[in-house]
Amino acid sequence: MNIDLLYQIYQQNPSVQTDTRQLKNGDIYFALKGPHFNGNHFAKQALDAGACYAVIDEEEYSIEGKTIFVPDVLQALQQLALHHRKQLSIPVIAITGSNGKTTTKELVHAVLSTTYKTIATAGNLNNHIGVPLTLLKIPADAEMAIIEMGANHAGEIASYCQIALPTHGLITNCGKAHLEGFGSLEGVKKAKGELFDYLRSLAHGYAFIMWDYDYLQQMSKGISGIIKYGTGDVHVKGHVTQSLPFMQVKITQGLDNGSIQTHLAGDYNLPNVLAAVTIGNYFKVPDKKIVSAIENYQPANSRSQLMQLGTNQVIMDAYNANPSSMKAAIEHFALITSKNKILLLGSMAELGEETELEHKTLIQEIKKYPWKQVVLVGTAFEKTNHSFLQFDNVMQAKEWFGQANIQNSHILVKGSRSIQMEKIIS
Repeated sequence: MNIDLLYQIYQQNPSVQTDTRQLKNGDIYFALKGPHFNGNHFAKQALDAGACYAVIDEEEYSIEGKTIFVPDVLQALQQLALHHRKQLSIPVIAITGSNGKTTTKELVHAVLSTTYKTIATAGNLNNHIGVPLTLLKIPADAEMAIIEMGANHAGEIASYCQIALPTHGLITNCGKAHLEGFGSLEGVKKAKGELFDYLRSLAHGYAFIMWDYDYLQQMSKGISGIIKYGTGDVHVKGHVTQSLPFMQVKITQGLDNGSIQTHLAGDYNLPNVLAAVTIGNYFKVPDKKIVSAIENYQPANSRSQLMQLGTNQVIMDAYNANPSSMKAAIEHFALITSKNKILLLGSMAELGEETELEHKTLIQEIKKYPWKQVVLVGTAFEKTNHSFLQFDNVMQAKEWFGQANIQNSHILVKGSRSIQMEKIIS
C-alpha cells in the first residue's frame, strides 16, 4: 500500500497505537517488531480489541478487509508521520541534549500551552518510534508542536529531523552520556549537533542557545536565527536567587517583574527554566503567563522531585544519570545545610570503555563532601576504591533501607534508569 492511501485511512481514523494493551476503539494498530517480540502475532488480538485496521508486514497474519500489508511496519509508521508533518504549517520545536531535555520540554509545553494549542512528546517517547507517534498525535488545528529527540548513537538525531522537519531547535547541553554509542564527548557533540546541522540547512532555521556554553556557540554558527539565553549578554538573562528547598530565579532581561518561584530541586535546572522563558518570550506569550506556567509546573517521573518520606526529605532524581548530571546533583545536594545527608546512588549505564574511569571519578566527587551515609548500588562500583556501603542491586538496597530506620535526614536518590533507584524508597 502506498502512503497516500494509508494517509487517507489515517485521516478517517486519526489515532495510532503500537501496544495492544493500550488500544482504544478505532485505533490503527501498527504491528512493530523488536528483539523479543513480533507485533504481527498480535494483529488479530488488536482487531478483536477494537482496532479499525492492523498494519502488518507478514502476509500470513492477513485478515481480509482488516489488515494493511506493507513491506516494513516501522518504515510505514515513519513515512506516514512524515507525510502528516508535511501537511502542517506550524512551528515545530525540536529539543535534544544530554541532560534536562525532558524537563525543558515539559516547561516549554507548559508555557506555550497558555497561549497556543500545543502538542508535545508524551513522557520520554523520544526515539525512532516515539517521534513518529508524537507527530501523528498532532491535530489539524494545532498551533505548536514540541518534539523531544533522544539518541545513543550517531545519525539518530539526523534521522528524526528528516521525519519531524523542525523549524526551531534547542540543545540543552552536551555531557558524558551514552559514551558507549558516541565514543567520546566530541562524539556526543557531533551527534547532538545533527539538530543544528539540519537547522543550518534551512533558509529560515532558528535555534535557542544557552550562550554560557562556548561549545553551543560554536556548534550553532551558520544558523540563520539565533536566540540567546543565559547569564551574560543575551536576549533572556537570569540567575538563581534561592536554591532551597526549591530553586527561585530572577529574570533580569527579557521579562518584566521576572521573579519565578519554581518547584524544581537543583540549581542545574536554571538553563531549563531560562529556555522556557526564552521560547515563551520569542513566541510572544504574555509575561504573566510565562511566570505562572513555570511556577505551576510540578516535576514528575523522578525528575528533580522533592518528596517527604516520614521525617525525611528526599530529592528524587532517579530517572536517569550520567557523569555530568551526577556531578551537578551531588554539588547541589552538598549545599543543603544539614548534618544528616544521605546519598543513595546507582551506577551509570552506557559508558562503554569509560565505565570504570567515570565511576572512579564519581567516587572522588563524593569524597569531596561530608555525608552521614553513602550507599552505592550496582556492580560498576566494584573496581572503585571506597569504604561506602555497596549493594549489587536495588532490592538488596531496599532491604537495607527498610531496616535502617533513617529519621530526620535529607536523601538524594539518583542512578541510571536501568537500576531503578526509586524502588529503594517505594
